[in-house]
Amino acid sequence: MDKTEKLHVMEKMLLELDDVVNSETSLLRKIAQLEAENMNLGNNLLEKQLPEIHSMVDETLDEVAKLQSGFTEVKDKFIKDNKLGEVPPKN
Repeated sequence: MDKTEKLHVMEKMLLELDDVVNSETSLLRKIAQLEAENMNLGNNLLEKQLPEIHSMVDETLDEVAKLQSGFTEVKDKFIKDNKLGEVPPKN
């Protein structure tokens, strides 16, 4: 795989990581909605487990965001080191 192909793969992976961040964010919203709805319902099972799930998803979101940021730095360094600043987008 040549340098340009590697760059295109890196860009694709960053887009996929962005999708994961968006999915995790959506999941957090849904869990928060369930927690809010359960305030009126008062189900003990949901009351016990939803906050724990919320916390796990939140931690996962933080880790994926860190990974995305770190991998962006790797990609940017790869571009600089290989003088690929003017690479056209892959069709």
